[in-house]
Amino acid sequence: MLTQTKDTEERIWTLMIWSSVGLISLGFLWILGDLLWHGWTQLNWNFLFSSPKNSGREGGIGPILISTSLIIGVCMIIAWPIGLGTAIFLAEYTQDHHRFGRLIRGSLDVLAGVPSIVFGLFGNALFCQALGLGFSILSGGLTLACMVLPMLIRTTEESFRAITSDQRLAATALGFSRSTTIWCILLPAAMPGLLAGSILGLGRAIAETAALIFTSGYVDRMPESLLDSGRSLSIHIYDLAMNVAGGNPNAYATAIVLVSLLIIINLTASWIADQWTTSNQLPT
Repeated sequence: MLTQTKDTEERIWTLMIWSSVGLISLGFLWILGDLLWHGWTQLNWNFLFSSPKNSGREGGIGPILISTSLIIGVCMIIAWPIGLGTAIFLAEYTQDHHRFGRLIRGSLDVLAGVPSIVFGLFGNALFCQALGLGFSILSGGLTLACMVLPMLIRTTEESFRAITSDQRLAATALGFSRSTTIWCILLPAAMPGLLAGSILGLGRAIAETAALIFTSGYVDRMPESLLDSGRSLSIHIYDLAMNVAGGNPNAYATAIVLVSLLIIINLTASWIADQWTTSNQLPT
């Protein structure tokens, strides 16, 4: 009787888990199918490489892709070293009871929940006005870096903390310095977590709209430098869907490109993590 009860509970839990997975997958496929249904006919090489015309109703998204790439590039170039350094400091140089470390972690947790429009206003006040960068790709990238740092730091810190102390003790017994231990042993082990945090941060950054409206601007021409204003993919989708009559077909097509980029980034990061983990495994 007891065995039958346990088997029934196990079947119920299994059914609930698979139902949750099915609902999430169905939601994703529904969104993707809707985008493909409305925007697939607009996709071609000319759409990807030509400039917008007639307020975006015609033409393509060539300058939009370049602007988005530059904004994301600035964001990650700034966020990666700062995020990695802060995560290493919190995980390896401070303890849980350390007051300064607890203050930093609490601040990061608060910042992770701040609405993106607040970051936009902050970026506009600091980067656009106080530093004189104006509405520019550089201002947008720096603002996005501030947004993704809390998520990147906390994810990377937890990856370092998940590494067993045996590896640290073994490195100490072999006479490795602390910096050598971190760079050659702990960082390779924590790389999957670092990439996961980067993916989450990159996903938030590439789909961000509110913060960029106040920092990078609306201009849809080809940028000539980082100090030029540039329109991201998400802003282009918003503008076509909300402000341009007859812009929905190109908005759907641009959304397909955005989702495709996110999928490619996720797959690429997973592949890099697998290769990194395999290449850094110790021989048995």
